[in-house]
Formats: sequence, structure tokens, C-alpha cells
Amino acid sequence: MTPLARFAGGALLALAAALPARAESLADTMVAAYRHSALIEQNRAVLRAADEDVAASVAALRPVIEWVARQSASRTEGGTTVRSTSLSLGAQLTLYDFGRSQLAIDGAKEQVLATRQALVGVEQDILLAATVAYFDVREAIQQVGLQENSVDVLSSERQAAQDRFDVGEITVTDVALADAQLAATRAALAAANGQLEIAREAYLAVTGRQPGRLDAPPPLPNLPATLDEARQIAQRTHPAIGQSQRQAAAAEIGVAAAAAERNPTLSGTASVGVTRAPEASLGGRYGSRNSSSVGLELSQTLYSGGRLSAAHRRAMAQRDQARSALLNTARQISQQVGETWANIAVARAQITAINQQISAAQQAYDGVREEALLGARTTLDVLDAEQSLLEARADRISAESNLQLAHYQLLAAMGLLTVENLQLGIPTYDPSQYYNAVRDAPATSKQGESLDRVLRAIGRN
Repeated sequence: MTPLARFAGGALLALAAALPARAESLADTMVAAYRHSALIEQNRAVLRAADEDVAASVAALRPVIEWVARQSASRTEGGTTVRSTSLSLGAQLTLYDFGRSQLAIDGAKEQVLATRQALVGVEQDILLAATVAYFDVREAIQQVGLQENSVDVLSSERQAAQDRFDVGEITVTDVALADAQLAATRAALAAANGQLEIAREAYLAVTGRQPGRLDAPPPLPNLPATLDEARQIAQRTHPAIGQSQRQAAAAEIGVAAAAAERNPTLSGTASVGVTRAPEASLGGRYGSRNSSSVGLELSQTLYSGGRLSAAHRRAMAQRDQARSALLNTARQISQQVGETWANIAVARAQITAINQQISAAQQAYDGVREEALLGARTTLDVLDAEQSLLEARADRISAESNLQLAHYQLLAAMGLLTVENLQLGIPTYDPSQYYNAVRDAPATSKQGESLDRVLRAIGRN
């Protein structure tokens, strides 16, 4: 075995020995990122706010009850001050508004569904970032090991060159060439160590902890048989498309709601009250009068200076924008699937070609090295052959990492890079739990108690 063939040995083992004994898998990294992400919690809060919009729309169909207390004083021309006090309790209820309130509820529900899809998209982004961090650290560790082994090999080559120079077999120029190549490899090692530190920091940012000893990646995930099948799956499952579909539906409802603003509104009113003030029948002395009323009110806006028409046109423009956004999103997702599919094919072809290159470079290096010992090759020839082999091995490390990462990028492009689909085995956020607790706009009651339990579960009460 040549010195370069040992790159997977001593250097990597020494590096691994300094890290924790338990190896971290890709699944461990994803779970840590999911639990660490503040972005997920942020978007969960956005979703809960959207849930409350449904509750607010439902509340608009319920009575509004309010009390009013008044105290007034007036002074007549004769200098008499008259005071009066009143207390009233009133209620108002929208009886019929030609579907305007129901349209508001339906629109709010569509926004909730759109926000749920956005939350799935954030989940995918977090898991993909974890995957990138995992493979970047693994690749950086392998590159450091490769460069460390190369430094060892070149150090031996440099010493051999010095020994041959001492006995007069080569010139000082050959020694200088060995020195230059060794210095260049040490610089490459320093760069590889720097890249490893950068990868570690990215891993820390994503997961909240420094990477330990990373386990070998799992078997590559199963993919659709054809590109067309992958694209069809993406159109059905990708959260960005689902979000755009719900937003388009909400915009369509918004057009109907804007048109309904021109319709009449039938409301019912009721009130009871008591007033204490001077009474003529009591000779100006204070007395109390009770009052009550009930009524119906039918109202309709006949003219608003063009406000309602402008609102309707605005809603139609927003609908057109949402439809176009849906079409554009679908096209972008299709493009992403195609690009990641091509990346997989490219990485596979690169690995096949690089393996052939390594085999040839290894054979060439062994031959040149033997010929140099016989005086048929120069030190420069040996160094060039060693460098070609080193570069090929480094390229294979990168290509293998790219192939593995591309598979998970394709899963993300199809909308399948989720905790559920990957079967990570951790509890996830149930968006329906909070929604079910607030959708009927509870204040106090059993529903209110249920909401309190949900809030305590998420640490908000």
C-alpha cells in the first residue's frame, strides 16, 4: 500500500479519537436542528396568529353586549344646577349580511391552511440545512485527513531527496522542488483545517452544538424511477405549491367578500337602562326612570365616494396576483426538481470517472516512483504524479459528498424532506390542536379551559 492510500487511516483515526466516542448519525443531526431552530417556533407563532383570525371572524357573528354609564350636569339661567345619572346595558347582533361574515370566516380558514404549508416549508429548510452541515463537516474532516497524510508522504519524499542529494544522486534543485511541494501541501492543510472550522461553526449554528464524531451516512434514500414522476410528486406535495394554492383560494374568497360589502345588513338591537334626574311630576325632585327597547335595523351603503368599488378592484388584482404566483411557484419547483435530478446524474458520472482517474493516477505514481529510484525519472516527475493522485482523491471526496447531498436536495424539491416522511421518530407540532381550541372564539367555558391546556403545553401560559 502506498503512503497516499493510507489517507483513510492514521490521520482520520487520530482526529476521531479526539472526539466523543458516540457517533452522530445524519438523523441525530436533523433532530438536533429541528429542536434547536427558533425559526420553527417563530412560524408556529405566526400560525397561531392566523388561527386567531378565524376566531375573530367567528366572533363577528355573535352579539356584542356593552354597558354605558353617564353622569352629566347642566346649569340653568337661574343658577340651578341639574345633575343626571344613567346606566344602560345594550346588545347588538348581526342577523343577516348576505354571507359577508361567512366569507370572512372562509377566507381566514384558507389563510390558516396556507400558513400551515409555510410551516412545513420552514421544517424542510431546517432539515436541509442540517443535512448540508452534516455533509460539509464530514467532507472537511476527510479533506483534512487527506492533506495530513499528504504532508506525511511529502515529508518522507523530501527526506529521501535530501538523502539522495547527500550521496550526489540528485541536485539541490530537486531538494528545492520537494521543499516547495511540501510547503504548498502544508498551506493546503491549513486551508482544509480552516474549512473544517467553518463547517463546524455552521453545524453549531444549525444544531446548537459542536459536531461530535460523525457516523457514516445512511443508505441513499429511494427516489422515483423517472424525472417526470419526481416532478408530479413535487406538484402534489411541495409545501410552497400548497401554500400558493391556499393563498389563491383566499384571494378568490376576498373578491366575493369585497362584492358583498355593497349588500345590506340586518341587525337586531336591545337595551335596558335606568336614569336618575329631576322629575316635573315630583316637583323637581330627583326620581328614577327605567327604560327598555328592542328593534331591528336595516342598513346599506349607497355611496362611499368610490371606496367600495376600489376595494373590489383591489381584491380582483390580488386574486390575479395570487394566481400568477401559484403558476410561478409551480414552475420554480419543477425547475428545482430538474436541477437536483441533473446534479445526481452529474455526481454519479463524476465518481465513475474519478475512480478511473485514481486507478490510473495510482498506477502512474507507483511507476514513476520506481523509475525515479532507478534514475529514469526526476524528483519533479514524482512530485507531479503524487499531486495528480492527491487531487483525484480530493475530487472523489467532494463528488461523493455532492451525490449524497443531492439526494436530500431532491427530497426537499419534492416536498418530502419532513420529520414524518423521514421517520425521525420525534414528536412534532400539531397545528390542529391550537386551531381546534380557538376556532369557536372561546372566552371562558370548557373550550376556554381546553385552550388554557394548549397554551400551557407550548409554554405560553
